[in-house]
Amino acid sequence: MINELFEYILNKIPELKYFKYDKIFKLESGKTLPKFQLAYETYGQLNSTKSNAILIFHALSGSSHVFKDNSEIGGWWDEMVGPNKPFDTNEYFIICANILGSCYGSTGPNSLNPLNGKIYGLDFPIITIHDIVKAIKMLIDHLGVQKLLTVTGSSMGGMQVLDWVINFSGITLSAIPMATAAYATTFNIAFNEVQRQAIYSDSFWNNGNYYSGFAPNKGLRLAREIGHITYLSEDIMREKFGRSLQNNPKLLFQFTEEFEVESYLQYKGTTFTKRFDANSYLYITKAIDYFDIRQNGNLIPTFSHLENNKFLVISFSSDWLYPTSKLKEIVFALKSNSLDVSFVEIDVNYGHDSFLIDCKDLREVVSNFLTNIEV
Repeated sequence: MINELFEYILNKIPELKYFKYDKIFKLESGKTLPKFQLAYETYGQLNSTKSNAILIFHALSGSSHVFKDNSEIGGWWDEMVGPNKPFDTNEYFIICANILGSCYGSTGPNSLNPLNGKIYGLDFPIITIHDIVKAIKMLIDHLGVQKLLTVTGSSMGGMQVLDWVINFSGITLSAIPMATAAYATTFNIAFNEVQRQAIYSDSFWNNGNYYSGFAPNKGLRLAREIGHITYLSEDIMREKFGRSLQNNPKLLFQFTEEFEVESYLQYKGTTFTKRFDANSYLYITKAIDYFDIRQNGNLIPTFSHLENNKFLVISFSSDWLYPTSKLKEIVFALKSNSLDVSFVEIDVNYGHDSFLIDCKDLREVVSNFLTNIEV
């Protein structure tokens, strides 16, 4: 019944396509997948010189559905992707793939293991950001794209941007990492672990073997509530909710959702359980935890082999999950290798999720950067 939900969602996206890789895929852990598929979407047309392709990487709970277009479902980055938007579908060929390990059509823990015909569950091998990126590179090769105008993404998507440009700089003219870091900090790992523990503690989780019965929605809901707090800022939470009470002007002095912020978090958590898989949440947060592109704690050598790539690094002033200081580490390492780097901190109070909101400054900065890339 759980996979039927995801099938229902996917059927509402007419632009969804599938790339199938039917060979053994070796993972960074040394383990393998017998084969895999990636769900992906493309928008716009590849021009005659094949010089207008843009690859967008999604964050933890995102999908390939970056732009609404003809779909019944809104795209997660409609603010930035579409006609006359910075990532203009009239001008560029936009590509976005659902990552390995996710639940929106790509191979993950809720997929069938072709070796035994059973759903993987926790038999799905641990994956890393590099595994995710390597699989997407196979998709790009399949599409016949030999040069990317830019690669971009935020949060975990930004981690994919960094891994991509390190490994495939020769086919990448520029990169726009946003609201991200070169490694998962202790702080990041701690929050991810608490979210995973919330899922483990659900009685229906059953060590990941829940696909024939009830999903561990209480645990996943709590995990998302914890995560969602880190995506906002104190200012925006105070502005949106303050200490306002829900449906009652007086305190009830009982354990119910009295404050508006409590009701909001429960709503966000509950709606999330209707569109995401708990095991995917475990695997993807673990992939984030493993991410660290430094060499013996030093980021400068990581970019030493890059030459002609151009970078636009973007942070948001109120982001406390991936603060500006972490983006400046990336800028310093790139500059230390004499690379062409622009850096912008956008002053906005929405927190980590600022890259998803209607933000004029973000649109202008990205549009101007793309306009000045020499093909």
